[in-house]
Amino acid sequence: MLKENVVESLLGETSDKKKSRTPARLDFLQSASGLFLAVFMILHMLFVSTILISKDFMLSVTKAFELSFIFEGGSSVPVFIAISIVSAIFIFHAFLAMRKFPISYRQYLRLKTNSNLMNHGDTKLWIIQVITGFALFFLGSIHLYTMLTNPGNIGPYASSDRVFSDLMWPLYIVLLIAVEFHGSIGLYRLSVKWGWFEGEDSKVSRKKLKKVKIILTVVMLTLGIMTLLAYMKIGYDHQDNYGERYMHPTEVSHAN
Repeated sequence: MLKENVVESLLGETSDKKKSRTPARLDFLQSASGLFLAVFMILHMLFVSTILISKDFMLSVTKAFELSFIFEGGSSVPVFIAISIVSAIFIFHAFLAMRKFPISYRQYLRLKTNSNLMNHGDTKLWIIQVITGFALFFLGSIHLYTMLTNPGNIGPYASSDRVFSDLMWPLYIVLLIAVEFHGSIGLYRLSVKWGWFEGEDSKVSRKKLKKVKIILTVVMLTLGIMTLLAYMKIGYDHQDNYGERYMHPTEVSHAN
């Protein structure tokens, strides 16, 4: 908790606020919502990366999310509900996180100056998380709005057309970088703050957690870049047939 107290003191938090139970409760909700979003993003990455296996496999996973085993051909309603829930938690988490953002240029300069003087690694990670979080608020909102308004527009061709033909790939590149850095740092800070995986020597535990954070960032960024390139390649090859939906070979045979 020392790191949290350092950040709060640099931003000018008052002792009266610390005496209240409300900040502690809000911290817990921020941590819980952040953990949910971090786990969701890992699972989301695993889902979108199924395109690296095959178009058919990606389509089968998409149909599973659309509950095709209940609704014939699948339905976009379950996807819309899931995206709505994630969007609500995303906004809620952003609202809670903004409490600790530097709200004035003076606070920013104070934080930056003291961080450089102390050379405190975890505080610098927090600053990176603030910057990426600020970017995510806008980039993530655009992506979530796009998916909310087009919940059925998911699939090998539909997703690839959105990435390439709809020129969403620049946004997704920046979004990918922001998400992976923000998420991995967030998981590290949660582990430190709540004492998860803490051994007898906290310094040794923290070093190990930082290594895990770096590995997670590298793995997820690599997987994300490979996945984005795959969608761009499919979108490039499919641009002349923009809007056409991908069909499983069995669906094609039945249609014929």
